[in-house]
Amino acid sequence: MSREPEIMESQVMWEPDTKRNTHMDRFRAAVASSCGIRLANYDDLYQWSVESYSDFWAEFWKYSNIVCSRLYDEVVDTSKSIADVPEWFKGSRLNYAENLLKHKDNDKIALYAAREGKEEILKVTFEELRQAVALYAAAMRKMGVKVGDRVVGYLPNSIHAVEAMLAAASIGAIWSSTSPDFGINGVLDRFSQIQPKLIFSVEAVIYNGKEHNHLEKLLRVVKGLPDLKKVVVIPYVSSRETIDISKIPNSVFLEDFLATGKGDQAPQLEFEQLPFSHPLFIMYSSGTTGAPKCMVHSAGGTLIQHLKEHILHGNMSSSDVIMYYTTIGWMMWNWLVSALATGASVVLYDGSPLIPSPNVLWDLTDRLGFQVCFFQKILYILNGFFIAGGTDIISCFMGHNVTVPVYKGEIQARNLGMAVEAWNDEGKPVWGESGELVCTKPIPCQPTHFWNDENGSKYRKAYFSKFPGVWAHGDFCKINPKTGGIVMLGRSDGTLNPNGVRFGSSEIYNIESGTCSLLVVPPGL
Repeated sequence: MSREPEIMESQVMWEPDTKRNTHMDRFRAAVASSCGIRLANYDDLYQWSVESYSDFWAEFWKYSNIVCSRLYDEVVDTSKSIADVPEWFKGSRLNYAENLLKHKDNDKIALYAAREGKEEILKVTFEELRQAVALYAAAMRKMGVKVGDRVVGYLPNSIHAVEAMLAAASIGAIWSSTSPDFGINGVLDRFSQIQPKLIFSVEAVIYNGKEHNHLEKLLRVVKGLPDLKKVVVIPYVSSRETIDISKIPNSVFLEDFLATGKGDQAPQLEFEQLPFSHPLFIMYSSGTTGAPKCMVHSAGGTLIQHLKEHILHGNMSSSDVIMYYTTIGWMMWNWLVSALATGASVVLYDGSPLIPSPNVLWDLTDRLGFQVCFFQKILYILNGFFIAGGTDIISCFMGHNVTVPVYKGEIQARNLGMAVEAWNDEGKPVWGESGELVCTKPIPCQPTHFWNDENGSKYRKAYFSKFPGVWAHGDFCKINPKTGGIVMLGRSDGTLNPNGVRFGSSEIYNIESGTCSLLVVPPGL
């Protein structure tokens, strides 16, 4: 039996400007007109989006102007549950990279890149980004990368990572990545399962004021990946002349790799037209109960979900600049880069956020010359906007919303199209008290499958063993019945979650088993 809902304080920290005409407002008006229904506010729109989720996603497809070569025949089979993993937008053909590179203002800055210990901020326009992606893709094709092959990055958060990922996506190859702070076992636990053909990496990184040589780790990783055809090393900290890659099998410097893609004329962008459900990214679970599970995310599902969050929930447009501190081993990197599809500029930062001072990221906004109003907007976002979701859906179940108030200690609202509830152990929704975060209806951003899980048993066990037919996310939360806001209460399983990056006990065991023990003997013994 449910307890009486706890009294939840509702202290307003920020309220939206009611005169502001946001994307969310315009979309709500468009839906009301198109469907002939009355939607007075966000709560009305949210309820409609989960009750009529097929119509919602069809309406957002139109609103977001997704580029496709063939329109869909069916949005989704609504007779299937989320546990059935239904196919979305069947019949459509599109390319994720094409949608991120469609912005027509060639001279607009697409990427800003800053690094710890470097004063220079690199800038790449949309035209330059398209040219670089075309060259990367041509070199990949030259070495035999094709649709469905795995291309991986063991890289810092950099322009190179974005270019390599978009090139792989343009071909229809599947991208996966980890950051240089991952240890050898952690990388091999992931990449060895997906058998990549090509890997990009660097010779060293700077973090916390120190240079960390990367080549020895890379050598050991490469030796554990027998299917690799090419290892591309990017001089990142030192000059090429000082870097020795002769011991790394099948290795080549980036400059030489890209030279293979050049012909008599500059290579042209070619976007392979693929089904909505075609694999785009392979992400990894935390490794709580063994080797990390390899979650396959579709190109279309990732694109439309990220567009929904950036355009509707974030009110982003081509005049905006977005910055989020992340590594490329976290799904927030994928989420961040997808903002290019709105025409916005993306800021990449590699290094410690606390060196040389805790003001590093604020100083970066000053160096980029953001206007005061934008700085205030960023400040307000950091103080008031919170999001919650995860690698499993490569996006957010709940999060920021420019049309509803921010209440102290709460995530603003459940996101459109996400039928999120808090359930007790009896499988009943509860309000104002702790419950398991569940999603009761299909969503396009759920993994299409797990890699090397042919009968789907690992997939079902991961999400549907607690409540049959309903996605259980592994988090406790509390939904405020008064405000609609959500309070996250921590994991309901054995996963650790520092700063949003989830890892499990197997990661700790891997580290412990590979290190020496230190015995401290007190003086006098």
